[in-house]
Amino acid sequence: MSNPQLNETQLKQAHRLIAKVRKWIETLAKNNPEAIFAFRRKIYKELMYDERSKPMERKRLKDKMWKKQNGICPLCRQRLPEKGAVLDRIKAIGGYKEGNVRLICASCDGKVQEERGYK
Repeated sequence: MSNPQLNETQLKQAHRLIAKVRKWIETLAKNNPEAIFAFRRKIYKELMYDERSKPMERKRLKDKMWKKQNGICPLCRQRLPEKGAVLDRIKAIGGYKEGNVRLICASCDGKVQEERGYK
């Protein structure tokens, strides 16, 4: 299943919003390059958390899925590595929630990403 896409109207609205946010950042930062950088970084990070959740939340979910799956990749049935296993969202829009993820090995993740057209 592909991820939701914006239609033409929504895309134009998104571009207008981004332009407004950029102007607002410049105003808040009083055109100070360091402050502009810091504002952009903070906004980017918080918006990414809205989609992906915070790193510690994902780590707790990884640990929970490891236990639930008995340390086995559900795709290739091989033992998951101690480090490098990947939380794979079944539907990206569903977020990193227990009912929407599986913990898979890096090799299977590469195959899944290719099947989904992301590589």
